[in-house]
Amino acid sequence: MVRPKTNNPEQDRLLDEGRMLPLMEEFYSIQGEGFNTGEAAYFIRIGGCDVGCRWCDIKESWNPDLHPLTETDRIVENVAENPSGTVVVTGGEPLMYNMDYLCSKLKEKGIKTYLETSGAYPLTGKWDWICLSPKQNNKPVGNITKLADELKVIIYHEKDLDWAEKMAAAVHDKCLLYLQPEWSRSKLMTPVIIDYVLKNPKWKISLQTHKFMNIP
Repeated sequence: MVRPKTNNPEQDRLLDEGRMLPLMEEFYSIQGEGFNTGEAAYFIRIGGCDVGCRWCDIKESWNPDLHPLTETDRIVENVAENPSGTVVVTGGEPLMYNMDYLCSKLKEKGIKTYLETSGAYPLTGKWDWICLSPKQNNKPVGNITKLADELKVIIYHEKDLDWAEKMAAAVHDKCLLYLQPEWSRSKLMTPVIIDYVLKNPKWKISLQTHKFMNIP
């Protein structure tokens, strides 16, 4: 996706510099997936994504024009008010935008920065933790596979396990490996994943625990 121009040159400049971002939502909650499951964090959801996962349960995030352009400094101030000292930047696909300014300002306030991304766009920003969740129809670019702390592959069909192994071969040796059943097919895929992890213990299982707990 190429971000459309706003017909406002100043807004376009601020977007290019990462000083404004299309903010879909921001909230304080509990991380429900992957390595940091159970940890309190402030979540920033950035609007805009062209990866097009058919199982996406936040399709309203895809069109960036639906979400208000928000000053990044204001977002940082909101993050700084939360008691966890941690922020998760997700989407949509946040790397459609320049994350350098956001991360630098968060770091100035001592906030730990976690990124959730498909890796479909070049990496920007300095992150304390990178969760890479790659998709076959829009593969990771650049060096993110060598920088990811966590690889989380969504399993919709059993054949997705082949894709998971291809990505596991691309990340570095210390990257944590997770298989996560797609929510709508979890009853079918969870037994498959359990059996696979028992046979391939380099993998761990990630569940969307926030959905079980009915929290955002």
